[in-house]
Amino acid sequence: MTELPPLPCYLNGEFTTLPYAKISVMDRGFIFGDGVYEVVPVYKGVPFRFEHHMARLSRSLAELRIPEPLTTTQWRDVVATLIESFAVTGSANAGNHLIYIQVTRGVALRDHVMPEHITPTVFAMVNTMNSPSADVRAQGVACVTADDFRWKKAHIKTTSLLGAVFARQISFDAGAVETVMFRDGFLSEAAASNVWVVKNGCLMGPPKDNLVLEGIRYGLFAELCQQIKIPFEIQPIQQEEVWAADELLLSSATKEVVAITTLDGKRVGAASHQGKPGPVVQRLYAAYQAAKQGALADFA
Repeated sequence: MTELPPLPCYLNGEFTTLPYAKISVMDRGFIFGDGVYEVVPVYKGVPFRFEHHMARLSRSLAELRIPEPLTTTQWRDVVATLIESFAVTGSANAGNHLIYIQVTRGVALRDHVMPEHITPTVFAMVNTMNSPSADVRAQGVACVTADDFRWKKAHIKTTSLLGAVFARQISFDAGAVETVMFRDGFLSEAAASNVWVVKNGCLMGPPKDNLVLEGIRYGLFAELCQQIKIPFEIQPIQQEEVWAADELLLSSATKEVVAITTLDGKRVGAASHQGKPGPVVQRLYAAYQAAKQGALADFA
């Protein structure tokens, strides 16, 4: 059995480290995957777009009818303590890491019906962020495609992630970074990322409906595109439009924004930069870094 590293974590009101954090085998998160989660990026000790992550956590909890166990202020205190504890361990490197937050419905005898009046299980941990290297960003990444076989409530950031696990394994087995998925001929998302299409200088993303998890970068990209004068649209995107795109992008908390340069083994993109990151992803990445620096300056 792999030993867990002594990373700082929080469980039901107490701070400890991973090897000592224990839950009941009857926790519904363990039995049913009955819970939700968030992943908050932290840059130089400062959580990035923390309020947006908390808002999405609240939406997910409401969808599952799980009462909110902590206020935003309490969550902020938990996160601050984990960040401080992580820095003390000497594992923080440049200060860029991730806070993982999870809330399950709690402990009850096994029954598919949602039990009432039980206490949610609240867990959070901190770990180093593994972001794409400068070389990867300069070259872009390879992805593969697949039908979106997941359930139709993808807008909930639930811990029931077996569909995403299978989707990510498809790309891993192919030596690729992500699996770009389509449902009924339209782009949905990737296994653990949102997918974006650039055509004629316009950045486009799929609708924020029940088939797509609204990544925090949806709102961020809308703001950044307005700042750097890139047209931005949210609309249904047909599979043919993906293959005809001038640029393809992935976004997530860890990837930030990175170009897809190969899809199913074929180079993608406009002729001027086919198989290479295009101008929009480069401008968007630069604006993303400026937004991070702005967040640090505001915090200071």
